[in-house]
Amino acid sequence: MEKVWLKSYPEGIPHDVDPDQYRSLTQLLDESLRKHAGSPFSVCMDRWMSYGQLDDLSSALGAWLQGQGLEPGARVAIMLPNIPQFPVTMAAVLRAGYTCVNVNPLYTARELEHQLKDSGATAIVILENFASTLEEVIDRTPVQHVVVASMGDLLGFWYGQWITFAVRHLAKMVPAYKLPLTQGRRVTPFNRAIAEGTGKPLRPAQTTLDSIAFLQYTGGTTGLSKGAVLTHRNIVAAILQAEAWFTPALKRVGNVSKTNSIAALPLYHIFALTLCLLAIRWGSHMTMIPNPRDFGKFVDVLKKRPFHMLPAVNTLFNALLQHPQFKSVDFSSLCVSQAGGMAASEGTARHWQEVTGCPMVEGWGMSETCAIGTNNPVTSREFTGTIGLPLPGIEIAIKDDEGRSLKLGDSGEICIRGPNVMTGYYNQPEENARAFTPDGFMRTGDVGVMDERGYTKIVDRKKDMILVSGFNVFPNELEQVISLCPGVVECAAIGIPDEKQGEAIKVFVVKSDPTLTEEEVARFCRQNLTGYKVPKHIEFRDDLPKTNVGKILRRELRAGK
Repeated sequence: MEKVWLKSYPEGIPHDVDPDQYRSLTQLLDESLRKHAGSPFSVCMDRWMSYGQLDDLSSALGAWLQGQGLEPGARVAIMLPNIPQFPVTMAAVLRAGYTCVNVNPLYTARELEHQLKDSGATAIVILENFASTLEEVIDRTPVQHVVVASMGDLLGFWYGQWITFAVRHLAKMVPAYKLPLTQGRRVTPFNRAIAEGTGKPLRPAQTTLDSIAFLQYTGGTTGLSKGAVLTHRNIVAAILQAEAWFTPALKRVGNVSKTNSIAALPLYHIFALTLCLLAIRWGSHMTMIPNPRDFGKFVDVLKKRPFHMLPAVNTLFNALLQHPQFKSVDFSSLCVSQAGGMAASEGTARHWQEVTGCPMVEGWGMSETCAIGTNNPVTSREFTGTIGLPLPGIEIAIKDDEGRSLKLGDSGEICIRGPNVMTGYYNQPEENARAFTPDGFMRTGDVGVMDERGYTKIVDRKKDMILVSGFNVFPNELEQVISLCPGVVECAAIGIPDEKQGEAIKVFVVKSDPTLTEEEVARFCRQNLTGYKVPKHIEFRDDLPKTNVGKILRRELRAGK
């Protein structure tokens, strides 16, 4: 198969990467932490952590975990928001030779129980704010070791004490809990685990590139969530691919180690996680945003110091643009506005570039691909409306239902192959048989078209297609068009049963102009869409249901929520 996309690569970007330059992700971490020991790694709530501190703290926590008798490769769940405890724990688990199981802190008890049982996690590091959820299910899981963190643990003694007090007693964000100590279970405060591990040797991890680094659970959009098995090779490849792709955009920064990346997306999500590991590879630093939904504080943080990379989903870009103080931020240092996690809308992209002067660059990927599979060149000066080109070492094929590759310009399922693609779903042999084609490509469930330059455009997810009087209608197209209607902030389209048409199109709209009417939206649609694509039903809403990462939940709209 001809890799037509290579002809469109910007100058200087390699066609492939070599993960075999490392024995494991653990080696990459060890080398970076020591090489950049004196440099800043993160800032959170105005408190800084250096790479040397990250090295010492993760080494201590890793030694403590080893002291609990965990078997090599044991699963350790991490249920933390974007606070310094997250990277410390992640590095500790990997450096100790274990597997990270990232958990959404907002999971319900049912969702948490499934993930802990399915992964076989025997230990968990959890913020006390969510411990009451764990209490409900812990006796039905394999968890034997619980490390409970408080919000201020790594923010300095006096300031940290104040933050923890404020979270517990003023904001009342920590529900009462009592974790049962049955079956020999041990519950240890985070800082005590660090103290008990300090001074103890961290035994070298016997991991290889083929060892499992992460069980990264999918969003569970259909049924129970599944754990994507991501090996050390997968993660190292993804880091090197991202490094090759993003470095050209940062030339004006000079040394990439001076880059400041905004970590607003949750670090447990593969998109932010990969960029966090890229920062470690570079020796650059991150500004952690524990609660990106507090847009006032978020904007205040953006005003404090120059920032160079801002990864976000379309809804987060949109929300920032709506904040009255956002335009007062200094964007002169911003080099990369990276959109991913969901389709970026042209309307939001245009507005973002007008306000910041930095084009929104859209990429595409999944938990199963270690985040980025394709991306627009970061040197682009305008929004393309495509998901871009495969990153170095990645192949994209557009295939039919039988797994046959289609010619350029034909619509089919986007399939992906490369060193960053998962080895399979954990303990899901039937799912794995369906997930891969005989020639080793993973089926993504996204429908797309590749043009002669190698750029791919997503038409939609297979299951989201709407059938109107025998015509296929894809919600993404409708949403892209309607997002350009004056007065529309965001929208979502679904199909609903219709006696005459089989399905009719219903659009949910959030408006910024309170005078906007249904007829005005409908008129805009009639002007920009062929007849059968014009929505039959339009409903205004104050907001749309979203995942914690910011993806719009069409399934909840279909269910009438």
